[in-house]
Amino acid sequence: METKGKIDATKKIVVKGVLNYMYKQGEEYIPGEEKIKFFLEPETTVATASNSQEGAIENKSLLWIFFAAFSGGLLALLTPCVYSMIPITVSFFTKRSKTKKEGIRNALFYAFSIVVIFTLLGFAVTLIFGPAALNNLATNWIANLVFFALFVVFGASFLGAFEITLPSSWTNKSDAKADSGGLVGVFFMALTLVLVSFSCTGPIIGNLLVLSAKGNYFGPLVGMFGFSLALALPFALFAFFPSKLNVLGKAGGWLNSVKVTLGLLEFALALKFLSNADLAKGWRLLDREIFISLWIVIFVILGLYLLGKLRFHHDDELPKNDFGLTYLSVTRTVFAIASFSFAVYMVPGLWGAPLKGISAFVPPMGTQDFIANSPKGGGSQTASAGTNELPHPVKYYEEMEKYEPEVVTTYGMVTYFDYEEALAVAKKLHKPLMLDFTGINCVNCRKMEGQVWSDPQVMKRLKEDFVIVSLYVDVQNIDLEEKEQFFSKALNKKVETLGDKNADFQVSKYGANSQPYYFFVDANENKLVNEGYGYDPDIQKFIALLDSVKEKYNKTAK
Repeated sequence: METKGKIDATKKIVVKGVLNYMYKQGEEYIPGEEKIKFFLEPETTVATASNSQEGAIENKSLLWIFFAAFSGGLLALLTPCVYSMIPITVSFFTKRSKTKKEGIRNALFYAFSIVVIFTLLGFAVTLIFGPAALNNLATNWIANLVFFALFVVFGASFLGAFEITLPSSWTNKSDAKADSGGLVGVFFMALTLVLVSFSCTGPIIGNLLVLSAKGNYFGPLVGMFGFSLALALPFALFAFFPSKLNVLGKAGGWLNSVKVTLGLLEFALALKFLSNADLAKGWRLLDREIFISLWIVIFVILGLYLLGKLRFHHDDELPKNDFGLTYLSVTRTVFAIASFSFAVYMVPGLWGAPLKGISAFVPPMGTQDFIANSPKGGGSQTASAGTNELPHPVKYYEEMEKYEPEVVTTYGMVTYFDYEEALAVAKKLHKPLMLDFTGINCVNCRKMEGQVWSDPQVMKRLKEDFVIVSLYVDVQNIDLEEKEQFFSKALNKKVETLGDKNADFQVSKYGANSQPYYFFVDANENKLVNEGYGYDPDIQKFIALLDSVKEKYNKTAK
């Protein structure tokens, strides 16, 4: 027994030393003393499990970033700066090399160099700005306005308004180094490609770094790796099969059409960042119907352009057939049909249609002034809404109602914005309380609300069996009363806003810091599901969760 006591004491000293070291290295959310409890106290395994699930969600997000970045790299291949370089560069390797084996080696090293250069660029960004800096900027209204301006500039560049280029001295120096022999020369050839192609890849890279901000070192790193891998693949593949170079076809006006298409898509994405800033500050400049209207106009313009009805600065004439008449290729026709179809799909959204396919990107339904068949829109509430016995929310309602999802604005679900108020209602009505940790600018939160919450079976359970409190962690325009303000050890800052209060509550009480995240508690604030539930749009899985929570609540309430 004495030996066991010494071992336990030693274990505590070692764990405390390690955890305090981790805290000093920049661990942001849970100070060292708090972390010791996670290791030494058995009752805190819930938080550990929750963090484990959060890590799984993080891995899914990184996988999404990789594939999104890889797709961006494939798009970059179709830009004139890169596309025209593929046959030239591969032919250069095969002719310069003494043997086929040496040509393949040089081309593979060339592709590898492209990956290294772009990946190091992404890592440099996180080293300069810090692993959490980009994630913090993602919900900052000023940063979102900057991103909006950048996307507009990039879009205008793709449309031919101007060229974004790096200083010519950089290109000249790297090009001179490329003339040297061996692998060093190959590396500088890759660097020359990166610099020369920046006018085409720069806008895509800039957007990628914004979209891949994950709050850690891996987001931009994984993103840039995926982008550069797609960019480097053709150089490696055609080095193995140089005879297949003729499948690329000739560079021509169709490449500029790709740039113009990307430019219009840049404008559409720019509006998303402007919407983020608008929602954060509550300006109501870009409400849902205005946002949808602008997207409809952009995609109609894209469709007209693909049909050849509009021309931009660098556009060539459409190709001519055997009779000397201009004609549309099948590819342009298909993309034009897709663009017009998407515009038509969005039209019902002007009257409050949910548009589930893009519900994650458009502003919340609460910002729409008119919704057909809704109490807010002046129509009669749909029959599926039914009656609701929950009292109307009071605290923070006037400031927060504009963020309400469709299930609230159209189908009569009630959500609260203050934990204490919702807990009191749950106790009074003898229902479990569902904590919805969410964010104003959280894309996955909107997907869960638009695709999972709006499912009839899910909606019925949420309305009849639960009290829901939506705790927004990024609300910075609602100040707490002075008596409610406090210093948060979890956030390492003074809590002065509603968003900070909810963020501290999620981290310190539930050991999670991602959104969306759902926890369920009874009247005594005991967890009904230990691990909580993160982002997972599987409707049947969410239904099973709600049923298990209700069953457990009924057992404990007896």
